[in-house]
Amino acid sequence: MTDIKSKLRGLPTSSGVYLYKDAAGSVIYIGKAINIRKRVESYFRPNARTLKTDRLVSNIADISTIQTASEAEALLLEASLIKQYQPKYNVELKDGKTYPFIQITKEKFPLISVIRFNALKHKDINAELYGPYVNPTLIREALQIIRKIFPFRTCEPFAEKLCLYYDIGLCQGPCEGKISSQDYARNIRHIKFILDGKKDHLYRNLRLEMEELSRLKDFEGAARLRDQIRAIGALYSGTGDINYFKEAEQLQRAIGLTAALVRIECFDISNTMGQQSVGSMVSFLNGKPDKNNYRRFRIKTVEGIDDFKMIAEIVRRRYSRLQKEGGAFPDLIVIDGGKGQLAAAMQEVKKLNLSLNLVSLAKREEEVFTPTKRLPIKMAHDSLGLQLLMRVRDEAHRFGLKYHTLLRAKKFLNKV
Repeated sequence: MTDIKSKLRGLPTSSGVYLYKDAAGSVIYIGKAINIRKRVESYFRPNARTLKTDRLVSNIADISTIQTASEAEALLLEASLIKQYQPKYNVELKDGKTYPFIQITKEKFPLISVIRFNALKHKDINAELYGPYVNPTLIREALQIIRKIFPFRTCEPFAEKLCLYYDIGLCQGPCEGKISSQDYARNIRHIKFILDGKKDHLYRNLRLEMEELSRLKDFEGAARLRDQIRAIGALYSGTGDINYFKEAEQLQRAIGLTAALVRIECFDISNTMGQQSVGSMVSFLNGKPDKNNYRRFRIKTVEGIDDFKMIAEIVRRRYSRLQKEGGAFPDLIVIDGGKGQLAAAMQEVKKLNLSLNLVSLAKREEEVFTPTKRLPIKMAHDSLGLQLLMRVRDEAHRFGLKYHTLLRAKKFLNKV
């Protein structure tokens, strides 16, 4: 047990899968976690254990882990490993409860659905099963994303005519021969790669297919495969949002970044003729507002109207504090304003000896300025990348204006 306890301290704090092994090296239990170390440590707290857990812990001789980029990927990997190893202590396979499984029926055009049943009592089902999944909500969400990438039928019995799912792109209409059995089988094969945790196989197959279509000058087909590869990235990155993945990817290309845009922070200034000046910062995580990380700033060092100095102040305060606290920096910083505001922010970042990605967005023409280009980047107004920047900027403006209005109201009441 001493060796196990020392091993606990070295476990990662990321999401992933953990495998418990006995003295013979056999896998006896597999689990997933958002934070591997915290989850595994909970097994070794005597006051929090059940009799069943006690039996499991007494047989653990070693622990191995596999880190993942997201909880969704950990969920898929956990189920595929349980299917592979059939661990002795995985409750989902041993008790009398019903748990969700994904079934892929053995038909010409297989049906894919989530079902619940007792794994011990129903062993003769005419379908391939994936699972069990302890978190039914997460697996249903993952399956929804998978279906947007590789459409499949969910009708039971087999439909006789096209339905709404065909119109919205979630099924390719095998009922009326809109897709061949070979192409449908290709979709199913790729879905099985995902459910089996064979991400690398899937990426390799799709890239080879894309290169072949490009060689044959089928650029439309190659573009479709490129979009599928990006969408799979959305699933594995944990965004849960294919649209955001496309927005972020388009923005990355437009401003010349290679790293994924997981966290974006945006700064704005609000004041009335230099009075009650405030700064705001909003934080977006995977395309969604992360309001726990919003920040408000009362301007302390600037008198009158000087947006450049105000931006410099709040950027300096934000990132000098993160630097001191050892916090995580964003993948992209957005400044509300033009080239002058961007230069002021960049100067403060350089003074802190930080290497961060910054852009600014000017309201009038929605022009995007970057530190490395003299002229602005003019993105199409309906482009996904620009829409993402505008959404983040507008939220920063809303948040800052709300704080500014609050301070003005307080000042007015104090005069009454």
